[in-house]
Order: sequence, then structure tokens, then C-alpha cells
Amino acid sequence: MAITMSETARTHVANHLANRGKGLGIRVGVKTTGCSGLSYVLEFVDTYESDDELFDQGDFKLVVDPKSLAYLDGTEMDFVKEGLNEGFEFKNPNAKNACGCGESFHV
Repeated sequence: MAITMSETARTHVANHLANRGKGLGIRVGVKTTGCSGLSYVLEFVDTYESDDELFDQGDFKLVVDPKSLAYLDGTEMDFVKEGLNEGFEFKNPNAKNACGCGESFHV
């Protein structure tokens, strides 16, 4: 099982961790919410949990809990800028559909 990040996403996270001045990486997970059932959750990681899956990104670790990894396996994270909007984009092969606003997905 794996999750990957584009170079753009890695650079974005590394810059934020450097500006923050601390942190081991970024946690990616899912939570139940939204129109379609699940949404992505991102947060900085200062300590690891014993069951965390760690994916080395060079300067930091991408951290995923086992429950979320079942929904995220094979996902590629990218960071995109379109006009004035910017944010993470998830290319998740497990997502069967997404809500119209793009905030949640269903597997």
C-alpha cells in the first residue's frame, strides 16, 4: 500500500514545515463528512503514532493511519494553482464519485 506526492506538493509542504519551524511531516487522512461521505484531512505531525504508516518524502514524512490508508492506497497528492485559487488535489483511484463541490468523495 502506498500514497505518493508530486514534486510540487513536496516542495509546498517542505516550505510550510520550514516556516513553521518544527514538525516531522504531514498527516493525510479521511473523515466521514460531506455530500458523498468522506473528505480529506491534512495536519502537521509533531509525533508519530505506533501504527502510523510513514512514506519518506526526503525532507519530511507523509503519515497515514491504517484506517485511512485503506481509502487512500494508490493516491497521488498534487498541489495546484489555478488563478487566485490554490490547494491540494488528490488523484485517488479508489474514489468512485465525488460531490458537485469537490469537497467529498465516495469509495
